[in-house]
Amino acid sequence: MAEALRRSLGMFDAVVIGLGSMVGAGVFVALGPAAAAAGSWLLVGLALAGGVAYCNAMASARLAARYPASGGTYVYGRERLGPFWGYLAGWAFVVGKTASCAAMALTVGAYLWPGQAHAVAVAAVVVLTAVNYGGVQKSALVTRVIVAAVLAVLAAVVVSSLGSGAVDTGRLELGGDASPGGVLQAAGLLFFAFAGYARIATLGEEVRDPERTIPRAVPLALGIALVVYACVAVSVLSVLGPDRLGGSAAPVVDAMRAAGVDWMVPVVRVGAAVAALGSLLALILGVSRTTLAMARDGHLPRTLAAVHPRFGVPHHAEPVVGLVVAVVAATADLRGAIGFSSFGVLVYYAIANASAWTLVTRLSPVRLMAACGLAGCLALAFSLPPSSVLAGAGVLAVGAVLYAVRAGAGPGRER
Repeated sequence: MAEALRRSLGMFDAVVIGLGSMVGAGVFVALGPAAAAAGSWLLVGLALAGGVAYCNAMASARLAARYPASGGTYVYGRERLGPFWGYLAGWAFVVGKTASCAAMALTVGAYLWPGQAHAVAVAAVVVLTAVNYGGVQKSALVTRVIVAAVLAVLAAVVVSSLGSGAVDTGRLELGGDASPGGVLQAAGLLFFAFAGYARIATLGEEVRDPERTIPRAVPLALGIALVVYACVAVSVLSVLGPDRLGGSAAPVVDAMRAAGVDWMVPVVRVGAAVAALGSLLALILGVSRTTLAMARDGHLPRTLAAVHPRFGVPHHAEPVVGLVVAVVAATADLRGAIGFSSFGVLVYYAIANASAWTLVTRLSPVRLMAACGLAGCLALAFSLPPSSVLAGAGVLAVGAVLYAVRAGAGPGRER
């Protein structure tokens, strides 16, 4: 019998962990490349990303209530579609979210100490891995503080932007030469900022009363994040306009300068770093739990399935994940990681929707939403920049080959 994790998270903690995963550095870095792709249609791309995320969230919530174990879609795909699809979902998640971890860590470095971004990123990974090792309740407590600080900064950004003389509501009007493909690509890039909404499903084994808590917490966290993102996007777009926003590497900072509130610039920089820390904290939690689940089934070394008798955490998986993320953060490129991560995570949620389709045997709202989520995930995944699609597909192919080699070497071992 695999050792079980400790159920210690209630509704509030579940929502906060979901928010900590979403209301992070994504909103500080993803608006620029998304605006470059969609222009003034940025808000349409945001709405599309939010719609796909909602379908995915409902699928994940239903599946998590049925299978309240660590691993998220790795478990759902295995139970509903078969071992290979569960494995592929877990592989896509671990690889994609490792890239996300590196992106978040690099964002911390870029905002706090640009000249030593990689060194700061590695230090952030080490510290947060240590926090996670102390138990999920400590992680939830730290996430509460981070979410409160980030929401306060973003609220100040919205008020400062919309209250300035630089606002021009005409910049929100749809126009320009944005193509449907550009809007889809923007939605795919913005999905990076939404992709943490189901983190609590990944931590399903540590949630109290998961059948009730998870289906409520996931859509609630997603809804709050969507409102926050929409407010920030409207304020930044109305100040900078689509062209300046599309060319900005730090759009929220540039919006503060354009609005004439330079005193907010250091506040935004600190807020972005804190937000990235919150996302990184939750991401490491999610990746380590999926690693734990895959190790239990022998897809990864079984020693990674060990659970600490006192802290109730996967105490071998946590430091291994932290080490891998630190290595990637020392060498990765921030913007390239966003597209690569989005591709892997969209494939992960496509498998979640396919799994949710099998929960009922007749046409129903559950099946319709799962079908919409599946189609949306695939459309957004293959609308990403070609380099992201090729790299992501290549990594998934490597994972499939490894699975085939392992299955050929030890037939009958799959669960």
